[in-house]
Amino acid sequence: MAEDWEHGGFGLYIHWPYCEAKCPYCDFNSHVVRRIDQTAWRDAYLTELRRTARETQGRVLRSVFFGGGTPSLMDPDTVAVVISEVRKLWPVANDLEITLEANPSSVEAGRFAAFRQGGVTRISMGIQALNDDDLRRLGRIHTVTEAQTAFDIARSEFDRVSFDLIYARQGQSLHAWEQELKQALEMAVDHLSLYQLTIEQGTAFGDRYNAGKLRGLPDEDLSADLYTLTQDLCGAAGMPGYEVSNHARDGAHSRHNLIYWRYGDYLGIGPGAHGRLTVNGQRYATECYSNPAKWLAAVGDEHTEKPRGPLTYQDQASEFLLMGLRLKEGIDTHRYETLAGKALDSHAVSELADLGMVSTTEDRITVSDQGFIILNAVIARLLET
Repeated sequence: MAEDWEHGGFGLYIHWPYCEAKCPYCDFNSHVVRRIDQTAWRDAYLTELRRTARETQGRVLRSVFFGGGTPSLMDPDTVAVVISEVRKLWPVANDLEITLEANPSSVEAGRFAAFRQGGVTRISMGIQALNDDDLRRLGRIHTVTEAQTAFDIARSEFDRVSFDLIYARQGQSLHAWEQELKQALEMAVDHLSLYQLTIEQGTAFGDRYNAGKLRGLPDEDLSADLYTLTQDLCGAAGMPGYEVSNHARDGAHSRHNLIYWRYGDYLGIGPGAHGRLTVNGQRYATECYSNPAKWLAAVGDEHTEKPRGPLTYQDQASEFLLMGLRLKEGIDTHRYETLAGKALDSHAVSELADLGMVSTTEDRITVSDQGFIILNAVIARLLET
């Protein structure tokens, strides 16, 4: 009998913890430093890859994702050596996807050819806005012109290019977002990630919001209208949403992120990286120490991870539901029942179906377009016992 993770596949996430500047909305594990020892980081990644490969021998690797931070600040030779080692340690899918996140600066764009030669197959670019005033407000250090130039370079080097935009920004009207999104869709190659701005505690934006100084954020009605407009425009342009915040042409879905959303196993390597790993039939939540210096120092004795937390079957069922219902394809209810040891609450499902929030078949439950607007509430209702 196949282990549950095999339904979602197996991937590898590698975290690069450094950025040129810290964005005020960002709560990721990213740091700004003057000097980076690229050789030390290359050797550390190789050591960690070999450690984790011992636990996962024989698994077919479907994707590699260099995230951060800003991985395009990595030396291309470091990226190439890491990719070469990955291919030695695991059997890989014929269509192995290797994504690298990049910022649209001229320095990083100048490395795109070397990244491609080193084995990267896909670029995910953090453009975030097509408006210079909002780029400054978001703490970005590039201009729209620089972003467009870098994007054109990426498109000339890679068959698959995605970029991110943040909407529901301060003072952003429905009309302004419509014009910006139309411009983005004219640029887009095959994939767009479109995120509503969220205010996270512990960020500069969070502090300003708590002090009442972050004005002009949209209310719930405008947020819903912005989301609906986004779905309509992207669908009409041939890039329908396949996940709450992600849109793609046929065949261009992010294979790495699908492993997360379909609740597969994935290794997390690097400071603060999280993973899900099944060993001898037990699935664990893994998390590396977040401080880069502490993580780097711990590589030698292979103690980069915090103590692993075993996940109960109910934990896994809840995570499967949380991740899978983000996808337009929804979840297999039989798989949920196998993990949870019970079916979803029929009263909750019927209630949500009657409200038009979900649709059901014999073996699937999917969230409707209306349901996606209040997805957190839909999931909370289904998780009630």
